[in-house]
Amino acid sequence: MDKHLLQHPTEGVESMVDLLKGMGYPVGPKRIRRLFKVMGWQTLYRRKNLTKQGLRVFIRPYLLRNLEITYANQVWCTDITYIPMARGFMYMIAFIDVYSRKIMGWSISNSMTKQWCIAALKEAIELNGKPMIINSDQGSQFTSAMWTHYLESESILISMDGKGRATDNTWIERFWRNIKENYIYLNPCDNGFELFEGVQNHIAYYHQKKHQTTKQTPNKRYDESIKNKAA
Repeated sequence: MDKHLLQHPTEGVESMVDLLKGMGYPVGPKRIRRLFKVMGWQTLYRRKNLTKQGLRVFIRPYLLRNLEITYANQVWCTDITYIPMARGFMYMIAFIDVYSRKIMGWSISNSMTKQWCIAALKEAIELNGKPMIINSDQGSQFTSAMWTHYLESESILISMDGKGRATDNTWIERFWRNIKENYIYLNPCDNGFELFEGVQNHIAYYHQKKHQTTKQTPNKRYDESIKNKAA
């Protein structure tokens, strides 16, 4: 069932009922909805606005204005974007190191849950260590108690864009433009597996290519900074 949903992310409850009944399983809509809830699955349909503001009590000030960013893992920026596919769409979250422009972690899902965002962040931290600051927009995933409490428990400073100020998170926005114009729009994928593999390959290529601003590859600039800091 998991494999089928990843390959056909636009199929919903009724489609799964028909599929499983055809395989001899006596299931109804109520049981499939319960299974979807347990799996954290939501059938794909287009949503107009990805940035729905969460609780105001968890909104934090923008910390990057006039901040001199001089080393890797000083500041990460994160965001969620919409990925169109041949049929339907999925969501992608990514974390970019501002100093090196290296992608520290990323994940693809058919729903934008707080749990998914935190799981992606935990994986990025496990691979690379913790940043001093994480900057995001004021979307509901990032202005939630779960996200805020996790970052605070890890002693990570929280920075947020001003409302309606996409330029405050320009580094991740430029990466979205890069991957969409150079891969996503040119290669509409048929299923989640194909999308994951394609994004993985594109990011590997992106890491080996000189960045227009830094004049270094993200991997080289990141590795040199980590080495210099350890010396």
